Amino acid sequence: MSRTLFILSLFCLVFFFGTKTSISQNQNPENQYYTLKKPPYLVAGDTVAIVAPSGILKHRTREIEQAKALLKSWGLHYVIGKHVFAQAHHFAGTDDERCEDFQNAMDDPKIKAIWCARGGYGTVRILDKLEYSKFKENPKWVIGYSDITALHNQIHNQGVESIHAMMCTSLQDNPEAIKETIETFKATLFGEPLFYELKGSAYNKTGTVTGPLVGGNLSILYSMLGSNTSIDTTGKILFIEEIGEYKYHIDRMLQSLKRAGYFNNCKAVLVGDINKIRKNTTLWGASIEQLILDVLSEYDFPVAFNMPAGHEKDNRALILGRTVGLSVEKEKSKLVFEN
Repeated sequence: MSRTLFILSLFCLVFFFGTKTSISQNQNPENQYYTLKKPPYLVAGDTVAIVAPSGILKHRTREIEQAKALLKSWGLHYVIGKHVFAQAHHFAGTDDERCEDFQNAMDDPKIKAIWCARGGYGTVRILDKLEYSKFKENPKWVIGYSDITALHNQIHNQGVESIHAMMCTSLQDNPEAIKETIETFKATLFGEPLFYELKGSAYNKTGTVTGPLVGGNLSILYSMLGSNTSIDTTGKILFIEEIGEYKYHIDRMLQSLKRAGYFNNCKAVLVGDINKIRKNTTLWGASIEQLILDVLSEYDFPVAFNMPAGHEKDNRALILGRTVGLSVEKEKSKLVFEN
């Protein structure tokens, strides 16, 4: 090869490989939108595993008994993870014990759904210990909210839908006080059509879009940034909820998501309950709704408030990864899940 031809070839290689734009976390090709697997809906006689991947279940025996009774009333069987009532300081057992229960539930073909007993904190500590090959061959519903958002994210990136819904400890409340929470959880598990009409808000940014629904607890979404558990929101509708934070904390998390490109190609934002906001000595000076709109001001996608999902008694079930139609008006919004 002549020296001129060699230099020309080298230039072409450098130009081709050297000028390619680096792929950001939010553009990971493994996380690009594709149709997720839908675990089979439950039928009478199926078995649900109750596990505790996060916080300790101290003095929570009553709620687990109620959860067992609820499943039984729906014609379902249940198994309880070996370490559900284990105690390791803050957690429901050591990381290895919590991981063992969750892994066993994922791998057991007789288990059709995995119901998380509670949230709190701790799921992130077992994420990288879990192995998904059998789960992807035989997908099943994973159910929970709050700290379980970390699992929802990871399961989404494994290509499987999951359910953002009540946990066993939700049954500390009177069943009548959480009637819609229980009914929508059951409807989702058994594959009934899911449709919500949301109360209107003067803060709503109007519009109509269709796309897969993703998201969950804002603190957990924020904490996943920079990891392979962070979700790609391209072409998707992002749901967020939060509890017990200062307004400036919420702004910081949203600004961080924004800087990471979370909203660049998002279809819409659906805002659930953001409650028990802590009061700072220095007032923020605007409502939580206006705070969110200020962060999203440069985007023209719809923003819907008043989704009854999160840390309130009325915590309606959502199928994460499922394509939904979202219509947002000032007077009301509609959220319709594809069957």
